[in-house]
Amino acid sequence: MGNPLLLLAALTTQAPQGAPQEPVVPVADNLIVQGVPPIPRTIAEQVGRYTEFRAAGLQDWHPQRREVLISTRFGNTAQVHRVAMPLGMRKQLTFFPEAVSSAQFNPRDPKSFVFTRDVGGNENFQIYRYDVANGESTLLTDGKSKNEDPVWSPDGNFILYVSSRRTGQDNDFYIVDPRHPSSDHMVLERKGGGWYPMDVAKDGKTAVVLEYKSINESSLHLLNVKSGEIKEIAGKNGDEPVSYGGAEFGPDPVTGPLYYTTDRGGEFQRLHARNLSTGADRVISDEFWDVEAFDVSPQGEIAYVQNVEGASLLYVASSNGKPRLMRGIPTGVMSGLKWSPDGREIGFSLSSAQSSSDVYSINPRTQRLTRWTESETGGLNTEKFVAPELVRWKSFDGREISGFLYRPRKAGKVPVIINIHGGPESQYRPGFLGRTNYYINELGVAVLFPNVRGSSGYGKTFLKLDNGFQREDSYKDIGALLDWIGAQPGLDASKVMVTGGSYGGHMTFAVSYLYPDRIAAALPVVGMSNLVTFLENTSAYRRDLRRVEYGDERDPKMREFLLRIAPLNNASKITRPTFVVQGVNDPRVPYSEATQFVEKIKAINPNVWFLAAKDEGHGFAKKNNADFQFYATVAFIQRFLLGDAGSQ
Repeated sequence: MGNPLLLLAALTTQAPQGAPQEPVVPVADNLIVQGVPPIPRTIAEQVGRYTEFRAAGLQDWHPQRREVLISTRFGNTAQVHRVAMPLGMRKQLTFFPEAVSSAQFNPRDPKSFVFTRDVGGNENFQIYRYDVANGESTLLTDGKSKNEDPVWSPDGNFILYVSSRRTGQDNDFYIVDPRHPSSDHMVLERKGGGWYPMDVAKDGKTAVVLEYKSINESSLHLLNVKSGEIKEIAGKNGDEPVSYGGAEFGPDPVTGPLYYTTDRGGEFQRLHARNLSTGADRVISDEFWDVEAFDVSPQGEIAYVQNVEGASLLYVASSNGKPRLMRGIPTGVMSGLKWSPDGREIGFSLSSAQSSSDVYSINPRTQRLTRWTESETGGLNTEKFVAPELVRWKSFDGREISGFLYRPRKAGKVPVIINIHGGPESQYRPGFLGRTNYYINELGVAVLFPNVRGSSGYGKTFLKLDNGFQREDSYKDIGALLDWIGAQPGLDASKVMVTGGSYGGHMTFAVSYLYPDRIAAALPVVGMSNLVTFLENTSAYRRDLRRVEYGDERDPKMREFLLRIAPLNNASKITRPTFVVQGVNDPRVPYSEATQFVEKIKAINPNVWFLAAKDEGHGFAKKNNADFQFYATVAFIQRFLLGDAGSQ
C-alpha cells in the first residue's frame, strides 16, 4: 500500500492561483488537506462562539478536605485542575501539550496523585506521579507501551495496572509504589488484551480483575497481588456467555461483599452483591435498564446510575436496604460517580442538551444538590438550545429502532443530518452537543442520532443483532430511517447528510454506497472502509476482541462476506460528495483505512474532501485541530447540503 503520509502529500490539492477574494483560515503544518477549498475567515468568525464551550469532569475527591480534582480545558487540551470549594476557582495543576486522561489522589496522602496521558492520540498511555508541593511529574511506566487503569490500594502503598510492554498485545498486571518508581514489577502474565483491574480489597491483599472477551462475554477473577495466584469467580452460565461490568469490594475484608454488574439471568446489566465468605448472591437493582456505574462508600452504602432510554437516574442503597432514587438532579447523562472519603456526598459529572458537562455532588440524606463548576458556553444562552425528541421507526424486519431528533425552531421542511454513533456497542445519549448546536440553531438543520441494532442500552439480545454475518442488518436500519424521514412533514428527505465517527464512520461509508440517491452528502470520521483490512491492521491488542464483533477475517466464508460488503470495494457506487476525516496516529482505525478509500474514490468522484492531523489519533482532541475540522465541516454542509449541490 506504500507510505500513507507520502501518498497523501502527493495527492494534496494545491491552493488556487492568485490571491483569494477574501481572507481565509490558515492551514497549520500539522494538517494534511486534500480537495478542501480555502475556508473563508468569515466562517471562523460566524461559528466562533460555538467553539468556546468548555466542559468539566470529576476526577477525584481530596482524601482529607472537601475539594475535588477536575479535568477541564483552558488552552488547547484538557488538564487537571483543583477546585477548593463549590463554584471556586479552577486552579490548573498540569500543563502539557497533550491531554491528561485521568487523575487519582493517593487515598491516604494528599501530597500526590497519579495521572495518565498519551502522545498525539496514539493511546500508548503512560502513568505519572504528580507532586503537589512542587508540581513535578515523575514517569512510572516504560514510556513506550500501553499502560492503563491504575487502581490504588486502600492504604495508598501501591497501584495495580495493566501494561502491554511484554508483547505489545497482551495485558499483564503490574504493581508500583508511586513514591518509588523502581519498585515497578509484573505480578501476573496474561494472554490477551482484555484484562483490566477493577478494585483492590481493603486488606490490600486481593484484587478483583476482569477479562473482557466481547461486549457479550467477560469474567471476574480474584488476584492475589503478592503471589500472582488467580481464580475465576464469575464466568459463563453453563454454555451461555455472560457479560460482567464493574466490580468493587465492600468495606469488610472477609465478607466484602463484592459488588458487580452482570446480565446473567436477564437482558440488562443488574447490580449484584456477593458475600465472599458464603457465596450468597443478592440482586440490588431492578430488572430493566442497565446499571452503568456504581461506587461503594466507606460505610458500605452503594450509589449506582441506571441508564433509562439514554437518561441517567441515580440511586442509593444501604448494604441491605431498598434503593432510593435521588431527586432534584437535572435530566441528563452522568459519569465519574464517586463517593467523598467521608461518605457524606456523591460526586459526579452531568451534561444535558442545555448544559455542558459540569461537576456536582449530592448529599444522599438531605438530597441537597451542590454545583462545583460552571463551565463557559462562549457567551451563548444554552437554555434556549433545543431539547431532543425520542423518535421510533420500524426497520425492514419489523423491529423497532429509536433515536434522538433535534429539530430547529424553523418553519417548513428542514434538512437533516443523520449522525451515527461508534462502538458499535455504544449508544447515543442526549448529552451536550457542543459545536453541533450551530447546525441546529444557525443553519436550521435537524440532527438525528439513531441507535441502530447492535447499540448498547436496550438489552443483550438487541446488542447481538449486528454481529458477524448480520452486519448488513444495521445498515438497513438507516435505510428504514430514510423512509421514516421521507414520511415526516417537517423534514426534507431531499436534503439528508449522513455522518458518524469510528464505527459510525464505517456506517457512513456503507450508507453512501447503499443509498446514494437518498442522501446529499457523507462525512465519515475515523471510519473503517474495509473491515478485512481494518482487522488486519488495527493494533494487535485489539484484534481478537474486534473479531468477536465483526467476524474473523481469517475464516474464508467470513472474509468473502466482509469483502463483499466493504465500502472500499463498492466505491464506484458512491456518487455523493464525501468528506473523510482521520487522525494519522489512530491505533484503532488505521490511517490507511482513510487513505486507501480516498485514493480509490478520487478518480471517480469529483467532490472528495480529505482532512488528517499528524498529531491526532481516534478523533481530533486538540482544540485547534477540532476547530479547523469544524470550519471545514460547516463549509461542506453549506455547499453540499444547503446549497444547490445538496438537492441534485
